[in-house]
Amino acid sequence: MSESTYGLPPPRARSRLQRAVMWGLLALVVLALLAAGFGWLAWKSLLSMPGTSHRGPLPPPDEALEQLTAELRADVEALAGRIGQRHPLSEPNGFARAADWVERRLASIGYAVESQQYRLAGFPAWNFQAEVPGTRSDEIVIVGAHYDSAANTPGANDNASGVAALVALAQRFSGRHVDRTVRFVAFAAEEMPFFQTEKMGSWVYARKCRRQGDRVVAMINLETIGYYTDVPRSQRYPLLVGPLYPSTGNFVAIVGDPASAALVRRVVATFRRSEPFPCEGAALPRLVPEVGFSDHWAFWQEGYPAVMVTDTAMFRYPYYHQPEDTPEKVDYERLARVVRGLEQVVLDLATCQ
Repeated sequence: MSESTYGLPPPRARSRLQRAVMWGLLALVVLALLAAGFGWLAWKSLLSMPGTSHRGPLPPPDEALEQLTAELRADVEALAGRIGQRHPLSEPNGFARAADWVERRLASIGYAVESQQYRLAGFPAWNFQAEVPGTRSDEIVIVGAHYDSAANTPGANDNASGVAALVALAQRFSGRHVDRTVRFVAFAAEEMPFFQTEKMGSWVYARKCRRQGDRVVAMINLETIGYYTDVPRSQRYPLLVGPLYPSTGNFVAIVGDPASAALVRRVVATFRRSEPFPCEGAALPRLVPEVGFSDHWAFWQEGYPAVMVTDTAMFRYPYYHQPEDTPEKVDYERLARVVRGLEQVVLDLATCQ
């Protein structure tokens, strides 16, 4: 009895069918490998940065660096030491004192400080702006940092370090001639429960910029930038990011989303070219939630390119959001080196090429 009697195709037809299935499976494997390869290349392109991060010992500090170090220490001690806790809800008096200190500190440099007041849970909150007008005033570079702290912490590194850096940069640009307008802005209410809500000071400010039609070409957010260590394996990362980056937490990180990738690369390139200090960069998709963990996120919501400058906070700093986040934990000399590199970054962004 033939095979066709049992409903089976003849041997030659079965052979063709088997080859077709085999080639189909092979094609699927090849397509899967190509998709994985292209996916890896796309992922790597978001992490690959221009220039080379500094390796080896840091140069000895000069007199100017020592002076900057002293300035940063004084401002962190004033904000996180003498004022201390400054969460808007748990320490409203400390928050109000911090706001007053920020406004007076920027005014002491010589700026006419603009205050943006808004209502926060039934009481006032303030953003403060110090502006260096440019010859092309329709293009704006914003440098920002939040001055509130998380609850139950004096917030020396998070984020008195960022505010001290903001003040130092504002001082170095006071009276400077620039092409693009540069704004130095201190934000209220970055911490929970206002984080990533309409009451977050940076989002209040970014919405105002959008309503006014401000053309913000770059936003640089200074977030928790004062802790560096040479201890091996001291650095952690979000899932899938770590294998391409150093395991020692002695670098400053420049972080953005894919829409801000060009800005991330420009900031990294300028920093690496200007300052002999380790610097890493990444443009990560927002599926990595930590990529938006600060005030730069607010500017993304309004369609502006923005990056975060950080020591990576909870991925390195053992006292993140803890009562032990006190002024002596900040590495002021290395913070000064970061600020010196950022001065060149801001100057580059403020210069029309």
